[in-house]
Amino acid sequence: MNQVPGNLFILAAPSGGGKSSLIKALLDKYTDGSMQLSVSLTTRAMRPGEEDGKHYHFVSQKEFKQQIEQGTLFEWAEVFGNYYGTSKTVIEHTLQQGIDVFLDIDWQGARQVKAQLPDTHSIFIAPPSRDELRRRLTGRGQDSAEVIENRMASARSEIEHFDEFDFILVNDSFEQALHNLESIVLAQRCRQQRQVIRHQTLFSELLAE
Repeated sequence: MNQVPGNLFILAAPSGGGKSSLIKALLDKYTDGSMQLSVSLTTRAMRPGEEDGKHYHFVSQKEFKQQIEQGTLFEWAEVFGNYYGTSKTVIEHTLQQGIDVFLDIDWQGARQVKAQLPDTHSIFIAPPSRDELRRRLTGRGQDSAEVIENRMASARSEIEHFDEFDFILVNDSFEQALHNLESIVLAQRCRQQRQVIRHQTLFSELLAE
């Protein structure tokens, strides 16, 4: 059986859409190492409880800007004075090992990645309603009313770009959304060109005269 490169998946959603929870649940289900979440680079300071290489790869602004100049990032953005990005080298190496990779990025990052790798599969996760989105943001009990309003405004800006994605999941029922996400991932693994590579010997035997 030949080694088949992994699939690259982009997952985007407004804050409160449930994206992180869905990714975690899927990774918890598949513990065989066949899929993983990409760890982004950032120049922001490490927060209590975070680990370098697990939550982010923490680098200096000088190091980050060098990677921009060298073209080794799939995508990057500056947010409130801090830089965030995805290493092209790390992603390509992981895919070559046959591992599926999830990118947790916004629509702008999705555009940058798709421009370089058109075969990337992009998934947008939407809340079932504005009221439910507000309830989820409020239910966290972590943000002030002002912050929640800012998040709601940002959510609208994110949702405006839903039609740029290949797949759309409405996260009304978490279990159903997780099932749909898993189905998308497994379906991509079964695509014809991938199966031909994976089972080249088998098909040669089946078609032998």
